[in-house]
Amino acid sequence: MRAFPSPSANVILEAFLNQFRSISGIEIAVIIACRQLSQMFLAVIFFHSSEYVLAVAVHGRSKVNLQSLLISKYYIIAMVSSLLEYFIEIIFFSGLKEYWWISNFGLLMVIIGEIIRKMAIITAGQSFTHLIKVHHEESHKLITHGVYRFMRHPSYCGFFVWSVGTQVMLCNPLSTIVFALVVWRFFAKRIPYEEYFLRRFFGSEYEIYAQYVPSGVPFVK
Repeated sequence: MRAFPSPSANVILEAFLNQFRSISGIEIAVIIACRQLSQMFLAVIFFHSSEYVLAVAVHGRSKVNLQSLLISKYYIIAMVSSLLEYFIEIIFFSGLKEYWWISNFGLLMVIIGEIIRKMAIITAGQSFTHLIKVHHEESHKLITHGVYRFMRHPSYCGFFVWSVGTQVMLCNPLSTIVFALVVWRFFAKRIPYEEYFLRRFFGSEYEIYAQYVPSGVPFVK
């Protein structure tokens, strides 16, 4: 005669399986968080430290201060807010973080944005500064070669792609939208202001250059 498990045994087995599923879900979330957050922190550390190192290499230590790290109060608030979103979603909506193709696309954006920005800094050399120049100096030349052949403000383009990419990499839907809007709005105001002085410094030479080369930031002329 065939023996069947008792109802109590079925209950115990089901409870065990549920517990196993729960533990597996937690472990998966931890693995995802470790990978995505480590990529995020490495991207941020490399971006800011390399900005400082390049500024020192180009302009000399005496002319560089901590502003070259490009870390402001608002930047810190934005990054902390994005991490808060990440932790809330990984705890309550962990499925959002499992779209690896989205996360990997964000990582690609981070790499491309970093390359574009660093190429802009290296190509411009002493003509590149983190603060907008309002007085013309001898070292300030109009750069139209290299990456500047394709966009007038490759450093802004690079930062835009990089910053939005960090949030795509984390699969942060809200922060992706907010970062894109805030960073775009910042450059939409900064570019016309900076170009006012560039037109004063370089006159018709810059006018002709701007006529044929896009800004590099979407929807900003």
